[in-house]
Amino acid sequence: MPSKSGFTAIYNRQADTVYRVCYSFMKNPSDTEDMVQETFLRLLSAKKQFENERHERAWLIITASNLCKDNLKRFWRREENIDDFLDVAQEPKQEDGVLEAITQLPDEYKDAVYLYYYEGYTTAEIADLKRCPEATIRSRLMRARKRLAALLGGVAK
Repeated sequence: MPSKSGFTAIYNRQADTVYRVCYSFMKNPSDTEDMVQETFLRLLSAKKQFENERHERAWLIITASNLCKDNLKRFWRREENIDDFLDVAQEPKQEDGVLEAITQLPDEYKDAVYLYYYEGYTTAEIADLKRCPEATIRSRLMRARKRLAALLGGVAK
């Protein structure tokens, strides 16, 4: 478990990244904040030593992604009535629509796009993080680009 000052430093460095990852799955501020809190609680309970800030960020991104996916799979989430949420304020839309389009991608594509374009990981590094072949990551990125082009009204290259 990191020390109090160590935890605070990690939180200050990584909170925005974890929030963006969680928001891409949860699509609303309150659920996003819950998942950010859960991610950092996991960090507190883990006896994890990080090699560097890049390793720390990767661990938090993967942990946040997995927590969000698990939360969305829960049975009670499928049983909620959409009418109960009509009065909830919506997050302001991005002017360019790119982030909104990314949130519409399937999880496996969303992860690859986020790690590659927003966090700057190589396909080899993403493959290592996701424990799958590098060719799979390249395929996911290619398919994600095609879907994004269709969603944004462009032409896929």
